[in-house]
Amino acid sequence: MNKIPVKKNETYIVDIVDNGFGGEGIAKIDGFTIFIPNAIKGEKCKILIVKVLSSQAYGKLIQIIEASENRVEVDCSTYQRCGGCDLRHMTYENTLKLKKETVQSLVNKNLKNKITVESTIGMDNPYNYRNKAQYPVGLNKEGMPDIGVFAQRTHTIIPIESCKIQTEVSQRIAKTILNFIREKNISVYNEEKQTGLFRHIVVKVGKYTNQVMCILVVNEKKANNEIEHDIVKVLCAQYPEIKTIVKNINNENTNVILGKENINLYGDGYIEDKLGEYTFKISPMSFYQVNPVQAEILYNTAIEAASLSKDDVLFDLYCGIGTIGIFASKYVKQVYGIEIVPQAINDAVENARINNIKNAEFMVGDVEISFDELINKKNIVPTAIIVDPPRKGLDDKTIQNILKIKPEKLVYISCNPATMVRDLSKMEEIYNINRIQPVDMFPFTKHVECVAVLNLKK
Repeated sequence: MNKIPVKKNETYIVDIVDNGFGGEGIAKIDGFTIFIPNAIKGEKCKILIVKVLSSQAYGKLIQIIEASENRVEVDCSTYQRCGGCDLRHMTYENTLKLKKETVQSLVNKNLKNKITVESTIGMDNPYNYRNKAQYPVGLNKEGMPDIGVFAQRTHTIIPIESCKIQTEVSQRIAKTILNFIREKNISVYNEEKQTGLFRHIVVKVGKYTNQVMCILVVNEKKANNEIEHDIVKVLCAQYPEIKTIVKNINNENTNVILGKENINLYGDGYIEDKLGEYTFKISPMSFYQVNPVQAEILYNTAIEAASLSKDDVLFDLYCGIGTIGIFASKYVKQVYGIEIVPQAINDAVENARINNIKNAEFMVGDVEISFDELINKKNIVPTAIIVDPPRKGLDDKTIQNILKIKPEKLVYISCNPATMVRDLSKMEEIYNINRIQPVDMFPFTKHVECVAVLNLKK
């Protein structure tokens, strides 16, 4: 057994030889790997070892002795504690390069076809891009109600003065609600005791319509008409762009932000936004891309790369509120969308109606089962498939069904390149991987979205 060359609570001077998948710096001491958050490849740093395992250690950056040319002054006071962004300490160009290299490294390790990953498509303006803000409500150190974000890996609330990635209006609205909670002395949720009324504030903003939805997540169902009436009055007077205010009931002991029941306090419970030439209806529960500017680029990239034609029957698996299927509808003969969330399918059907799309059918179901039924019971065989699965990727049964029916065109949209590459490796015998295109949906975070384009081997 080799001796571990570092000790906990000791300091060392190291060269950062690489960056890992989360943007953390990687150093080696006698071949032993150390991960150091906030360090950049090419830097010389003094580090403190905070954790030692048998195969690796974790360090804390104490001092930068030689800085990288890619390092920038961090523009956010809560950056280190918040965990919302991982990469604010480096130039935007370098974050794009890092994301491409992350995907390339996964390809090199896991695929037979060592395809060269394209350069990441970045944003012209990578600030205030998130159209959905979620603020936990709790007590600060002084015991006063406060909003902010949970500190990394804890449930301690860090108050946020201003955030570089949320829309400005959502931050202003959240602060107005916080002031209302303080003035009216309304109780806030205590996780340990599961008592207190206010749990979360969620604000959704239509990027192109400027319509705003405000969701007040509370711990009890019974109405307090006076408080509800007052908060609606305050918000509508200050923010004419608010189209709807919804009370969401969540009395479960859970990390999930929204409960299952919504009550409209003002407006009709939804907002609309535009994506490309299409209008989409967004309800409290529906998943809508958090960065619509990049979502449009992502969808157009996927659809163009798929070379869809008017003869194609397209399956849109994990279709959400129908965005990709609706985008693709004008290029194909017929679209079938499958999604497990009933509310999302209601929205997808409504979105097809709003946009006057007649060749798209959406159904509620678990992809693993419904996809199987469409092909094996209803004998509907797609010539093209677009999948956009959750972080865990595709299940084996869906992959087997795809390989069984062998659609000519296959596009895999992924929010997790590790599971995407794992799934692509299972299809390499039958499909050529033509292109992998990363898109920066979440600037200054470690996350990267990818479009992989596959064609059946002739």
